[in-house]
Amino acid sequence: MPTDLVIHVDNEPGALARVTAAISDAGVNLAAATCTGPGATADLHILVKHGEAARHALAISGLAVGEEREVVVVEADDRPGALADLARKVATAGVNLDLVYVATGTRVVFGSPDLPALKAALGIEA
Repeated sequence: MPTDLVIHVDNEPGALARVTAAISDAGVNLAAATCTGPGATADLHILVKHGEAARHALAISGLAVGEEREVVVVEADDRPGALADLARKVATAGVNLDLVYVATGTRVVFGSPDLPALKAALGIEA
């Protein structure tokens, strides 16, 4: 199950290195990452397949996961309009998105309060 983990980090040099080292040292693959927050702290979103292993590795390193949730990951063509096409499907189904970022291999990560409706809109089996 693709899992988005949010780690609240101090916005300082080395924060990303600490998180990614903890994840990789545990043998967990990091499929995507995005960070928001220009202030003193930032929210680092990471996409992993094995959320429990990632949480454990982070805890051992003194880092805590603030939020965790299942997300939808879809393959996307690397061409102009690919994201617009996916977004249109979601909009047509009346599904609200509260998270979007790009993952490795031209994949797009979507989060929604209504995950079953999001999966249906994108043609993904539940």
